[in-house]
Amino acid sequence: MSAPSSLLPGASEAEPGAPVRVDLAVVADMVARGSRVLDVGCGDGALLQLLAEQKQVDGRGVELSQRGVNDCVAKGLSVIQGDADTDLSDYPTDGFDYVILSQTLQATHHPRKVLVNMLRIGRRAIVSFPNFGHWRVRLSLLFKGRMPFTPTLAHSWYDTPNIHLCTIKDFVELVEAIGAHIERGVALDHSGAPIRVNAPWWVWNLLGAQAVFLLERNGETSETAAER
Repeated sequence: MSAPSSLLPGASEAEPGAPVRVDLAVVADMVARGSRVLDVGCGDGALLQLLAEQKQVDGRGVELSQRGVNDCVAKGLSVIQGDADTDLSDYPTDGFDYVILSQTLQATHHPRKVLVNMLRIGRRAIVSFPNFGHWRVRLSLLFKGRMPFTPTLAHSWYDTPNIHLCTIKDFVELVEAIGAHIERGVALDHSGAPIRVNAPWWVWNLLGAQAVFLLERNGETSETAAER
């Protein structure tokens, strides 16, 4: 399967000097100025703060940990404690322009349900995740026979929060299965720089240490339509 021309190589550069993780700068670049944003699993609020400062968004957050909620509130951000697996169903349809899930999908119990809910709540969803198909991960399993330990997978197998690791190819197939559309995407290499060479899917799946995707709802997702 070939990557669409609007996908991985087509994203614009993050703003120079931004004091945030590269993947957060890439996410921020995908958000339209002044939009309504829900950041699910917002952590300490770094992305919400960035979006408020650079894009003047009307931002809200959901965070599982009390410590994260406290950090966000201390920054003046509107964040509540909640669980992506169980609480997104309470949000109204089309309540936001963008729903963001940054480096959290792999830690959810029901990633497909979470993704469907995100595309119901917002017309667009932005998802970033570590790529378990990266060549360093493959080599670690092949030659060491052990679960990999990398900058994007920085936990030992026995204490990792990641319970549903996936590859870029896995994620793309999930997006197709729920009837959504990939509007844009970026694969980041081991150093965090965007990969900008147009290539087939297997290349992104091999070289991308992590990925960021902007998804658009095509009418109703297949699950949403089936529920009616």
